[in-house]
Amino acid sequence: MKFTLSWLKEHLETEATLDEIVERLTAIGLEVESVDDKAALKPFVIAKVLTAEKHPDADKLRVLSVDTGSGTPVQVVCGAPNARAGLVGAFAAPGTYVPGIDVTLSVGKIRGVESHGMMCSERELQLSDEHDGIIDLPGDAPVGTSYASWAELDDPVIEINLTPNRPDATGVYGIARDLAASGLGTLKTGPVAPVAGKGETPVELTIEAPDLCPGFALRLVRGVKNGPSPKWMQKRLIAIGLRPINTLVDITNYITFDRGRPLHVFDARKVAGNLVVRRAQAGEKVLALDGREYELTPEMCVIADDNGVESIAGIMGGEHSGCDENTTDVLIESALWDALNVARTGRALGIITDARYRFERGADPEYMVPGLELATRMVLDLCGGEPTETQVVGYAGHKPKVVSFPLSEVKRLTGLDVPKDESLSILTRLGFKPLGNGDVVDVEVPSWRPDVDGKADLVEEVMRIHGVDEIAPRPLSSHDAVNGKILTTLQIRSRFARRALAVRGMLEAVTWSFIPAKHAELFGGGQAALKLANPIAADMSDMRPSLLPGLIAAAQRNADRGMGDVALFEVSGTYEGDTPEKQRRVAAGIRRGTAKLEGSGRYWSGNAAPVGVYDAKADAIAVLEACGAPVDRLQIEAAAPGWYHPGRSGVIKLGPKVVLGHFGEFHPKVLEALDASGPLAGFEVFVDAVPEAKAKPTRTKPKLELSAFQAVKRDFAFVVEKAVEAGSLVKAALAADRKLVTDVNVFDIFEGASLGEGKKSIAIEVTIQPVEKTLTEEDFEALAGRIVENVRKQTGGALRG
Repeated sequence: MKFTLSWLKEHLETEATLDEIVERLTAIGLEVESVDDKAALKPFVIAKVLTAEKHPDADKLRVLSVDTGSGTPVQVVCGAPNARAGLVGAFAAPGTYVPGIDVTLSVGKIRGVESHGMMCSERELQLSDEHDGIIDLPGDAPVGTSYASWAELDDPVIEINLTPNRPDATGVYGIARDLAASGLGTLKTGPVAPVAGKGETPVELTIEAPDLCPGFALRLVRGVKNGPSPKWMQKRLIAIGLRPINTLVDITNYITFDRGRPLHVFDARKVAGNLVVRRAQAGEKVLALDGREYELTPEMCVIADDNGVESIAGIMGGEHSGCDENTTDVLIESALWDALNVARTGRALGIITDARYRFERGADPEYMVPGLELATRMVLDLCGGEPTETQVVGYAGHKPKVVSFPLSEVKRLTGLDVPKDESLSILTRLGFKPLGNGDVVDVEVPSWRPDVDGKADLVEEVMRIHGVDEIAPRPLSSHDAVNGKILTTLQIRSRFARRALAVRGMLEAVTWSFIPAKHAELFGGGQAALKLANPIAADMSDMRPSLLPGLIAAAQRNADRGMGDVALFEVSGTYEGDTPEKQRRVAAGIRRGTAKLEGSGRYWSGNAAPVGVYDAKADAIAVLEACGAPVDRLQIEAAAPGWYHPGRSGVIKLGPKVVLGHFGEFHPKVLEALDASGPLAGFEVFVDAVPEAKAKPTRTKPKLELSAFQAVKRDFAFVVEKAVEAGSLVKAALAADRKLVTDVNVFDIFEGASLGEGKKSIAIEVTIQPVEKTLTEEDFEALAGRIVENVRKQTGGALRG
């Protein structure tokens, strides 16, 4: 929200300086983001052209002798068609920065003639788009004085960061009201006097969607003369970044910022028949004032005439019925619109306007008619004409909220000891109406504060006006005993998972929790419970069932910009339903291209190999180990989810039921649907599925000493059916003797005709660690026999000859 200092002082009688006003605004919750004191215009001075001679080497240039008030005329080369002797304009000396052309002037030669400065146009000072000639001021303008000061262009512009719950501060008047309540001045502007009209408004208005339009006020003004708005209005609109269009349109824009009351004007001669407020029809289109055509849906509210849609309610008018210099009869509209519907419509159509900004926050219902009266008064003053009587449809009046306010809550919630009388005085100055004077007071909420619903909101109002800086700082109390564990198990695991993946060369990413519906369906989502009722964008319609779509999209964006080898991870939440119990904490990561742990790029022996399933598996195991999972007891099985390649993926389990994660290369069809390309491999580990470590005993047990005997390794090769998994063979070998067999690793898998059809060979290395004595050859043979027998029973495998 932007406004100028003079604009504010039109509503606020105050002697406060700019710095005091800025400080107070931030103190009462209207945080100031920036202050533009118009320093860029201060170097420009009023100067008079003494002589204007033709350039000796250019027909369209003039060599000017300019009096800048310094006593010595300066020479300026100028190409403006209106450059002439006696003209008074704005002069920029060498060293001046000219904002309209983004140039800092210096002494230069133009066609061989030196030029010591510049006579400026309005566009070069960013005052308007006018650039056909230099600024032509009245002959009595004081030469040598500041042009910005003389033209009242040195008015500071203040911008505040407005929170969504403060619709009352979307107008300069509301901001002045807050400052006056804080004691920084007196509110000057009184109520708007109604304008008498003659006859009824000939255009009849009907509301067919009262749930979307609680009220509508309309008035016709005949015989107006439209044209450029007055300079004072143009200056204020330009100062806050708006482009002046014509008087009728500028009046609506001015009142939008002055009072927070958006309005709209129709050229009455372009309106066919009567007006109706209704829902749009499916496929209906409108050409809006921004020159773009929008297709509407039945969820959207419009104002239509006999020819069709004339305006998107609360957001933007149509181009067909817009006012221009030929407008003589104008319909002025002031309406109330459903805030949620305006927000949804604006988001769906991608339209951001000043009207939408205010209506979706909640415009003051009681200012609907006064806003129309104010606009009528300004139209009559600036454009002339004769108004009809105001037509008000659908508005049933405002029923104020009443909040029970125990005054002791101020002390309890804020720590501020504010006297009862001062609390009530603050609320009264802000426009609230206390209905009593006891310890618990009913307070009537003004119509412009829809955000105030309970006693805590009233405490906040008292606190911000009394002064947040009055709250005394208090140090946190210290404890005599050592504090217990602060972080939860899930928080600790998340931290360890992040560290483990960062150590493995991956970069942390933070992706959106919302993804497109099509992407959600690819990763097991798409349920109605995961769809957002009010998404911020069409491609953010579903809560994510997986972290992988966001990471894959991020990797592809990097690849599109030349960074094809990326390794990204994220530790965050995924969603399986609409309750907190169905939210999971997941650590996920992806590697693309040649982004392996050992590095990527070119090697002396050739290009690096692309990432694959085993890279993703190693990342997943590293996360589980960091989270405290018993990695020595993990089981790897097939049957990973459908978004992985069926032959290059796996599921990590702890026992037959507990799934800790999955990993693998991604299915080509999934990558195609995501508009991504590979090589791409990734994983997801369910951090919250890792079982808690068992409680430690109260008495420390002595640790087993390392064995004094040498470990022995024996190799076995078994012929099994092709369908037999290597993991089942490993488990069978380990079960032969839990004390002696400490490790089993697969080191070779062979398939060939010599083994027989449908057969394969799996070779394992078994580590045998004696504990009590040195094993004899007979002991080794007996253990080997148990291993072979176990494998035969559990897998059907036979020792390969």
